[in-house]
Amino acid sequence: MARLVTPSQTVGPFFHDALVPFDRAGIVAGDGVPGERIVIEGRVLDGAGEPVPDAMIETWQADARGRYDHPEDDRADEMGTPGFKGAARVPTDRDGAFSVVTIKPGRVPGRGNAVQAPHIMVSVLGRGLLKRLATRLYFADEAEANDEDAILALVPAERRATLIARADGVGPDGRLYRFDIHLQGNDETVFFDV
Repeated sequence: MARLVTPSQTVGPFFHDALVPFDRAGIVAGDGVPGERIVIEGRVLDGAGEPVPDAMIETWQADARGRYDHPEDDRADEMGTPGFKGAARVPTDRDGAFSVVTIKPGRVPGRGNAVQAPHIMVSVLGRGLLKRLATRLYFADEAEANDEDAILALVPAERRATLIARADGVGPDGRLYRFDIHLQGNDETVFFDV
């Protein structure tokens, strides 16, 4: 008797179009939110360096004071920062590009009262992925804080560059940072188990 092999269950070709509504503009922090306004621009690329035109990027971050817009963050003297959502969900376009308008996050506490470097948590979802890919975005101009970050220290030194966003000029919405996400290959982004 022949044994049938069936493929794993993956999200079908409808993935990108089925995820509405979401904020195609990727605006985490509106005008007037305290902190340095920044724009994260990047592309999602496959193992061959080709763009992934139908992925979705989710981000989650603290505000400029290092507070999360979440009820479990008991450090906040008041709930939330007006105009700050703390999260975004944006699609990639046909060139695999995405953009998120936000503010640079402050440092947040980690284990043992250590302070983490400013970072943004990033998830990638898409067709063919059985579960989301989770990573972090750190900032190249926060070298001293990055050197003190316990999570970044877990990543082998030769792979840390895959988690670092580089300043790339200034645009109308703030300082630009470049952060490309490579799903596979020699430049594969470091992804964390969640």
